[in-house]
Amino acid sequence: MSAPKLIHVKESVSELKKLLKTTPRIIFPRIKMLLEIKKHEATGGVSKRILADAISVNHNSIQTWRTLYSKGGIELLIKYTKNEGRPTILTDEEHQAIKEKLNDSKNGLRGYVELLDWVESTFKKEIKYNTLLKYTNREFGASVKVARKSHVKKDPEAVAAFKKTSLKSVQKSAKRKGKITKK
Repeated sequence: MSAPKLIHVKESVSELKKLLKTTPRIIFPRIKMLLEIKKHEATGGVSKRILADAISVNHNSIQTWRTLYSKGGIELLIKYTKNEGRPTILTDEEHQAIKEKLNDSKNGLRGYVELLDWVESTFKKEIKYNTLLKYTNREFGASVKVARKSHVKKDPEAVAAFKKTSLKSVQKSAKRKGKITKK
């Protein structure tokens, strides 16, 4: 069995505890590792497996963090860069066009298949169905099973005429039943 890697922690315990209070929670185990190493400095060091058990992390993480600390000190160890994932496949202009299409009450879209066809024909890009589905869910809050507010081809004048005549017919039937009295 090999000897544990010896690392000299330059910071004091009080500095590390103060740093523990001010850093994001994702950095806590890294600082706790330094505190554990500081505890075991007098005994000749501590192995990565014992550190991993003490902090409840994987030993490979301990190995990575020890290497970071050896190369760049505390600054490099507490530097955390979040992986943003894949870049989006749609530009800002395409995003805005999809937003306008989804918010247009007269657009005639009946589902994601039609939206996919529209995106592919308009932007000349091939996008997978699930990619577009999750993109619209994430960016616009759109969902598959949402009823449209009104029919696309509905004539506003016909609606107004219907409301006028239906109101009169309701009043006539109520009058016949004696529910409405004239003042």
